[in-house]
Amino acid sequence: MKSLYVLLLLISGPVFAEKISLDELSAYMNSIVTVESTFNQINDNGSSSTGKMYLKRPGKIRFEYGPPNLGLVVVGGGQVAVFDPKSDKEPFRFPLNQTPLNIILKENVNFKKENMVLEHVSDGPSTVLSLQDPAHAEYGYIKLVFTNHPVQLRQWIVDNNSGNKSIVVVDDWTEGKKIPDRLFNIGWEMQLR
Repeated sequence: MKSLYVLLLLISGPVFAEKISLDELSAYMNSIVTVESTFNQINDNGSSSTGKMYLKRPGKIRFEYGPPNLGLVVVGGGQVAVFDPKSDKEPFRFPLNQTPLNIILKENVNFKKENMVLEHVSDGPSTVLSLQDPAHAEYGYIKLVFTNHPVQLRQWIVDNNSGNKSIVVVDDWTEGKKIPDRLFNIGWEMQLR
């Protein structure tokens, strides 16, 4: 009987896995000031790109895509700018607050308070949190994947509700590095081109 009980515990382990609380996840996100990492982005069509990511909270993130793409996405000043290296036109721009990334780039992240949680589960080693702005479901959602021990953001999935979904997996996550503000200055970047 004792061995049956042990076997049941081993088999059902993930079912009883503790998810990280919304308060802990909010505190973790609010503790992030700067991050530098590499990333791998997988798109709906199966294509993938790699590159370097710089994050500076609140409100700033930069994705520098490596070869062959060489694209650039700069988020700063409440705007998202997508630079196409094959074009000599100005970048495609739109407001940050019309994207799911706005949720995690806010100055004060409080997942519990803002009624934005669609899903909050654990699969054992990770906690998954799906979020959507309740006032603007048309902007899509973001699904965040955190490792449980230690707590760290490892992946996110953005679905913009217009048929575009991308998965971003981060690696070599380094917090606390000094990152210059000019990396998030869209006007500065435009002058360089």
